[in-house]
Amino acid sequence: MGIPAALPKTIVIGGGLGGLSAANALQQLGLDVSVYEKAAELKEFGAGIVLAANAMKALDKLGIGEQVRRMGSSVKKAEIRTWDGKLLVDLPVHVQAKQYGTYSYLIHRADLQSILYQNLKPGTVILGKKLISIEKDASKISAKFEKEEVVEGDLLIGADGVHSQVRRLLVGSTPLRYSGFTAIRGISHFNDVRFPIELGGGFEAWGPGKRFGFSHLGKGRIYWFAAINTPEGTLKTAQNRKKTALEHFRGWWGPIEAVIESTKETNILTHEIFDRKPIKSWSQGRAILLGDAAHPMLPNLGQGGAQAIEDAIILSRCLEKHPENMQQAFRDYEKMRIPRTTQIVRGSRFMGRFMQLENPAAIQLRNLLLSTMPGSIQIKRLAWLIGYEV
Repeated sequence: MGIPAALPKTIVIGGGLGGLSAANALQQLGLDVSVYEKAAELKEFGAGIVLAANAMKALDKLGIGEQVRRMGSSVKKAEIRTWDGKLLVDLPVHVQAKQYGTYSYLIHRADLQSILYQNLKPGTVILGKKLISIEKDASKISAKFEKEEVVEGDLLIGADGVHSQVRRLLVGSTPLRYSGFTAIRGISHFNDVRFPIELGGGFEAWGPGKRFGFSHLGKGRIYWFAAINTPEGTLKTAQNRKKTALEHFRGWWGPIEAVIESTKETNILTHEIFDRKPIKSWSQGRAILLGDAAHPMLPNLGQGGAQAIEDAIILSRCLEKHPENMQQAFRDYEKMRIPRTTQIVRGSRFMGRFMQLENPAAIQLRNLLLSTMPGSIQIKRLAWLIGYEV
């Protein structure tokens, strides 16, 4: 159906996955969209992103699902083990894929960003534009950037991430919440006969206060991550990230030490992990939030990128349904998205505590629960999350 001239100009702040997804969804409706990104070049640094069935179905609706499948790696093996290798869970990924119509995929963030970018009209993304302020009245909204540059539009979407300037301008500053753990992430070319490239996927190993994940990423690469309980500020300044990771995972099961050893220091990143307490409104006037700007979440359910993509599609549908009534479109969008994303923010925080347990008795009870849980229950407990079709 498309949207008539009621909303001829849309300003998107942020050129990450959420902003590019929003631009793709709105261009499908015929809107004039420009994406303003503060970075001088469009790139995502060395990390992988998991795209569960709900994310893959959303990408199919943007018309890029098959490209993602070709460039990424399907998750056809997903295990949870103890730190020393005891199998706790062999997730029924094939049954799950049959039920939901697609496997989960792992892809490099930069590759996904590139696919989203290349699917846009040339000239959509403008780089080197740092937002300073927003001005709005009943008829238009203006974004002011550094060097006094001003861009006017009819609608502004804040998709500028966990440290969102748009969010600060709309709803004020709300504090970041430290997760209690810091992540070390790496990408390497690495082979292990237990996890053949043709199968894809990998494993997580859980130990007291820390865990390690290993999975195929596509193009012959392995993505690994470590999550380590530590007070805020203690690990992010580590000078030798590889050495730090090895010190924490020395003697752990299987390929863990070897894949860390195989990784170049320049391909290892350290990040403290934060979210924010959910808020009840994402909009003000002609401006609205999307993705991490609206609902930053911990990565423990693997849904950060997926929820930004879902946001983009739902927002575009609401604008299409109410082309002459932006406020109604915003209300519908918030009504559909805030309950789901709030549940995921809370669920991700709970899972972080569950995964990062330190108490030996609590760990023993958790591991017993996981090792005796039937596959049908494993699928059912996440159906609301990854069985969702936007």
